[in-house]
Amino acid sequence: MPLPSSGQISFSQLAAELGNACSNVGLRAYSACANLASPDSIIELYGKSCCVVYGAGTWSAGGALITARRSSAGAGTQNESLASGGYTGANVSCTEEYNGTSWSAGGALITARHALAGAGTQNEGLVAGGFTGANVSCTEEYNGTSWSAGGVLIIARYAHIGVGTQNEGLVAGGVSNTIVSCTEEYNGTSWSAGGALITARYDLAGVGTQNVGLAAGGIGNVTCTEEYNGTSWSVGGALIVGRRLLAGAGTQNAGLVAGGYTGANVSCTEEYNGTSWSAGGVLIIARFLLTGAGSQGAGLVAGGINSGFAIVGCTEEYTKSVTSICLA
Repeated sequence: MPLPSSGQISFSQLAAELGNACSNVGLRAYSACANLASPDSIIELYGKSCCVVYGAGTWSAGGALITARRSSAGAGTQNESLASGGYTGANVSCTEEYNGTSWSAGGALITARHALAGAGTQNEGLVAGGFTGANVSCTEEYNGTSWSAGGVLIIARYAHIGVGTQNEGLVAGGVSNTIVSCTEEYNGTSWSAGGALITARYDLAGVGTQNVGLAAGGIGNVTCTEEYNGTSWSVGGALIVGRRLLAGAGTQNAGLVAGGYTGANVSCTEEYNGTSWSAGGVLIIARFLLTGAGSQGAGLVAGGINSGFAIVGCTEEYTKSVTSICLA
């Protein structure tokens, strides 16, 4: 079904249509669209020049986790995500898989832990580090069914970030014996040292890939954002609301953070465009120590601690409206 000449369509419909169309036509700029306010893309589609503009994002309720928990590791997309490990009053090893509607049980972690970092996809997941009562350095890899042991972190840590894929992962920051700034890169077998964060911190959010990563917020309710280029970190745009214990999703140029703690739970969401943060839709349930997955246009958060300081299992899905303006 072709895109309408104007108006609102769903993100999933746009993605499907662009996936079909862009296999046959290339992206190209059109001066006729130059007066629009920052179109996200300008494409040739069905013989028309179309400006695609993303609108406001909103959160809606998704299926609840089987095991309510906080401080778990997230990975994957909104419709194919993982939540692994975490804390319920004790460390847990359970993994759950989300299909866009509900969570189901996956294979258990070898080492039960919380405050671990996650990366990858539902069928090629990665977790590293965490806390069991002591810092751990172990890495595990998921094949869609079960976890197996991977290479050991150089520095055991917890409350750090994880981004990238199973074969090209990245961890940064966290707590070892002290707060650390060090970054490590994974090649599918072993970890090696990368460039250090400018600001050492923990309880931060991370998104992106090994060569195009993003770190934001953290202990002290800092607003600082840093961007990774595969070698070193550089200063990015500051968060509007400094916070810690927040969730992240998306990419370096289309990032998403939600929730967190400032001394009180926060529900605010912010979106990153590669330069600066802007306000997004508000979470239904303000919470911290939640896990995140997905993209800026189709994000996911699950679990965490609510304003009553109870551990929750609720899931929320983020969707951005899309407007296509096609010129004859």
